[in-house]
Amino acid sequence: MTEWVNWSGLASARPQRVAQPVDTAAVVAEVHRARTEGTTVKMIGTGHSFTAISAPEHTMLLPHSLSGIVAVDREAMTVTALAGTRLKVFNAALEGLGLSLHNMGDIAEQTLAGAISTGTHGTGGVAASLAAQVVGLELVSGTGEVLRATAEENADVLEHARIGLGALGVLTAITFRVEPLFLLEATERPMRWDEALGSFDQMVAESHHVDLYWFPHSDRMLTKRNDRLAADLSEAEPLSRTRAWVDDELLSNKAFGLLTAAANRAPRVIPRMNRMNARMLGARTYSDVAHRVFTTERNVVFKEMEYAVPRAAGLSALREARAALDASDLTVSFPVEIRVAPADDLPLSTASGRDSFYLAFHTHRRADHTAYFALMEQVMRVHGGRPHWGKVHTRQADGLAPLYPRFDDFLAMRDRLDPDRVFSNGYLRRVLGP
Repeated sequence: MTEWVNWSGLASARPQRVAQPVDTAAVVAEVHRARTEGTTVKMIGTGHSFTAISAPEHTMLLPHSLSGIVAVDREAMTVTALAGTRLKVFNAALEGLGLSLHNMGDIAEQTLAGAISTGTHGTGGVAASLAAQVVGLELVSGTGEVLRATAEENADVLEHARIGLGALGVLTAITFRVEPLFLLEATERPMRWDEALGSFDQMVAESHHVDLYWFPHSDRMLTKRNDRLAADLSEAEPLSRTRAWVDDELLSNKAFGLLTAAANRAPRVIPRMNRMNARMLGARTYSDVAHRVFTTERNVVFKEMEYAVPRAAGLSALREARAALDASDLTVSFPVEIRVAPADDLPLSTASGRDSFYLAFHTHRRADHTAYFALMEQVMRVHGGRPHWGKVHTRQADGLAPLYPRFDDFLAMRDRLDPDRVFSNGYLRRVLGP
């Protein structure tokens, strides 16, 4: 029997049937089969969610054949791709067309469908999440109906399905709003805790995209500021191959992976190791086309929990998280990531209706994350934190509903598009109800 396991190894399943649809009609057939048999069907992505959101209980659909760009509209500045396309493939294809997304997260391994459905986001910009850049989609509902959704047609479906958690249908095609390809200049600089927090609001006001990393048990942060350049693409000044390999492959992946793996066996060395790693960070500035600056290779497997709190509460939540960790006997080898996002209008977006401040907590894949994540989750809940749908959390439907003003609207859309719960699984029953 085939076993499905996600990237972090935290979730697994043994589907009873596996299929690889080659087009929308094949997806429709699988949905009809599941509905007739009273079973379930789930289109998996690449497994980069840390939860079991895409875990198949009966039929597992593979996305590999639903890949590639199918339409480019330069007048409307939109590009449509099949939903199984990986982000890194999409980004490279857009570059070849002289186009780019406005914003993106730092990992590009996910499928387009998986990334938008879980609320994958970057930091700053006019729109932070990938879903907020979606202007159209096609999905197969739980009754086998093929729905095309835009601002003019099935607008309510578009509104909810952009971050649909896989609960509303199988996405088969997605249309993104795009921009002319542009350069980003990245400025990375280590700072002490007080300096970084004291200048945080100014950095966010002055730069397009700001990302901070705090090393637990230390007083140091790495600040990353990405700014759009008006320069011609030929004026890019990327890192040399040697510098990029040393910094991003040797130090950030290989050496960091070895150190954190070893620290699992001797956790008492972690505070000293973090302080050493933080002191080794140096300043650097470089520029390149957007997706090469936004995204990075992540070869060290980790586990992650991320919460979005109101922007105004963000720095307080961060300080309280540090105080709680310092007061505990826990040791954490991975940095805490800090990002911000403008408010959007997507019903289940973590930034829905409010400017947001994100705190992401990580551990090595072989470290026990439970006590650390539970402690941080307590702090986030005090501040009305919303958990990232694709990352570890313990929240359930009754606790999530008050956090989203349109939660009931989403449930009503689920009842309409998937009345028989063809797309349900254990995770969805926990966060949305039966």
